[in-house]
Amino acid sequence: MKTIRWGIVGCGDVTEVKSGPGLQKARHSALVAVMRRNGELAKDYAQRHGVPTWYDDAETLINDPQVDAVYVATPPSSHKAYTIMAAQAGKPVYVEKPMALNYAECVAMIEACEKTASSEGAIPLFVAYYRRGLDRFLKIKELLDSGAIGEMRFVTITLYQPVHSEELNKDTLPWRVLPEVAGGGYFVDLASHQLDFLDYVLGPIRSVHGFAANQAGHYPAEDIVSGSFVFESGVQGMGTWCFSTFDALDRTEIVGSKGRIAYTTFDDTPITLTTASGTEEFAIGYPEHIQQPLIQSVVDALNGLRTCHSTGNSAARTSWVMDQMLAGYKF
Repeated sequence: MKTIRWGIVGCGDVTEVKSGPGLQKARHSALVAVMRRNGELAKDYAQRHGVPTWYDDAETLINDPQVDAVYVATPPSSHKAYTIMAAQAGKPVYVEKPMALNYAECVAMIEACEKTASSEGAIPLFVAYYRRGLDRFLKIKELLDSGAIGEMRFVTITLYQPVHSEELNKDTLPWRVLPEVAGGGYFVDLASHQLDFLDYVLGPIRSVHGFAANQAGHYPAEDIVSGSFVFESGVQGMGTWCFSTFDALDRTEIVGSKGRIAYTTFDDTPITLTTASGTEEFAIGYPEHIQQPLIQSVVDALNGLRTCHSTGNSAARTSWVMDQMLAGYKF
C-alpha cells in the first residue's frame, strides 16, 4: 500500500489532538508538512509533533512535491479557496466541517475537483464529519439497519447551552460566532454534525423549513434556530438549537414503529434503545484522536481499499439543509 503523505493547511487547535496525530497514526499515513500564517506557530507545531517541514504559506505547502494530500483545517471562510488550490495542484483534499460558508461554495469546491479530473477520475474530496467513522455512531446505524425500532417514523433534536464568557466581549468574539468567518454561529458549527449523521443513517433530507433569530444579542450570528424537515424516505424531523439558556441539554431521539433510540452527540452518555421489551444501554466511548477512524477510511479510499462515507457530495447536502434553516435570518 502507498503511504499517503499529508500536509496540513492551518495547524490550529483542532489539529493538536483531534486530527493531526490521527494523520500520523493511521495505517499507511504520514504527516510530512504543516502550515500556519504565523511561521513561528507552524514551527512550534512541527517541532512538538515531529513533523519534518513547516511553512507560513499555504500555496507553498500545497505544491510541495513531498505532499500527496492536503488537510484544510482552517475556519470555513477559507475552505473554498484552499480546496480549489489543492484540486488545481491535483491533490486529494480532506477539509474541516462545515464544508464551507454556504452550499454555493460547496458546489464550487465539488466542481473544482471534478474539473481537474485526471484519467483516474475526479480529485477526491472528503469532509471531516468524523461521526460517520466512530464506533459509537456506527452502533446507532447498526441498530437502525437491523430493524431494532421497526419502521422509522420521526426524529427530534434538542441542543441548548448557556452563553459562554468569551461571547460577552464584542471586541474579542470567537470566530465561531462571526458569520463572515464561520458561515453562521454555533448552529452551523454544532448542528452540522447532528444533521450530517442523520443524513448518513436516514438518507438525504428533501424539504426543510426553519426560523432563526438572535435573542440574547451578544454577537452577529443567530443564537436560536428551530426547524422541521422531511427525508427522502418520508421520515419527518424537527429540531431546536439555542445558545443562550440557563443550562445545557444534548438529545437526539429517533422513533420507530417498534421502539426508539436516544443519544447525545457531543459526549459519551450511553445510547439507549427502548422497545416493548424494556430499555437497553450501550456505553461506547470516543477514541483518543477522534478523527482517526475517518482519516483511516480516507487513506484506505485513496489506496483503493474501501469507500469513505464522508465526501464533498454528502457534506454539501448538510450545508444546503442549514442554508434553508437560516434563509430568513439577516447577518
